[in-house]
Amino acid sequence: MSAATAEVILSDNEIALTLSHGPWPPAFVADPSNRVSGLPAAIKLGKGLFFNPVLSRDGSMSCSDCHDPSHGFADPKARSVGKVILDRNALSLTNVRGHRWFGWAGGNDNLWAQSLVPILNPDEMNHDDESLKTAIAKSTWIQDYEALFGPLSEQAATDVSVNIAKSLAAYQETLETGPTSFDRFRNAMERGDIAAAAHYPLAAQRGLQIFLGRGNCAFCHSGPAFTNREFHDAGVPYFINQTRVDTGRYGGLEALFASPFTLAGSYSDDREKSGAWAVRQVQPLHSDFGTFRVPSLRGTARTAPYMHNGSLADLQAVVDHYNTIDLERLHTDGEAILTPLALSKRESSDLLKFLRTLSDDEG
Repeated sequence: MSAATAEVILSDNEIALTLSHGPWPPAFVADPSNRVSGLPAAIKLGKGLFFNPVLSRDGSMSCSDCHDPSHGFADPKARSVGKVILDRNALSLTNVRGHRWFGWAGGNDNLWAQSLVPILNPDEMNHDDESLKTAIAKSTWIQDYEALFGPLSEQAATDVSVNIAKSLAAYQETLETGPTSFDRFRNAMERGDIAAAAHYPLAAQRGLQIFLGRGNCAFCHSGPAFTNREFHDAGVPYFINQTRVDTGRYGGLEALFASPFTLAGSYSDDREKSGAWAVRQVQPLHSDFGTFRVPSLRGTARTAPYMHNGSLADLQAVVDHYNTIDLERLHTDGEAILTPLALSKRESSDLLKFLRTLSDDEG
């Protein structure tokens, strides 16, 4: 296929790269480590608990306080607030079921284990296993819980915590962004419908060319979800209030190796332990220090601020960051994949217009 008209300006190679970013959305595949994945009763329970303050020990907050549905299930605050101001901005939960690692540092290898983190963190929702079991027993959700998991009184407190987390994960798996104008363009190109593809604005096409080529953005933001699901140094300072350091992936691996809730562990419902190879094989490296998970760009226009510490207020600030990135800040032993883009004002505008076409889904 060639770019045969002035309205579609991509080269054959750019078209091929564009096709690799779809199709979207992906087909649902139940999580084998979570026996209630995809079950309507689990989704209902998980949704109810997600919006209910019963998951915080003092009843003061719910999951939705940091993962705001009106903000792409992300947090508009630069750094999320629990019992204290936390170190990081809460990531969006949309499209989360496709991840390999969870959280900014990848401290978990499955969604239900990640769902436990804020509930049991003293700085966030502050439950322990026993207090969570008691809270569920006294809540309006006890009948739904027992219909799904059996009598609560006969279950160990840690098992109750894991069951709650698995129902939350079942709900979060449904939080998916829809097809956008980029997808309509991409799909038209795949079927050879140049006339339909030409409806995609020229400015967005020019921005896509920068994204795929000169900007090298697709190196990390690859595939249908626009993320390689791994960890990179984006040149963002990892000092916290100039007194502490966020170790990023390095600390995330320490948490992962210490967790009893991995895909290799006994709490996984997958008898084959089919995803356990990743946690068994991953090795900590010095270059992991200060690296963070590459977020999906789908729906990103709704989830400002950006970066692990919320330090970039909007998409323009993100483009400006990469436009003038400080190479002295990057790891000397890391990947040499970033250089200042030095985009013109129009090129920056084009790149922004492209990025916004990843967030203009309807409904």
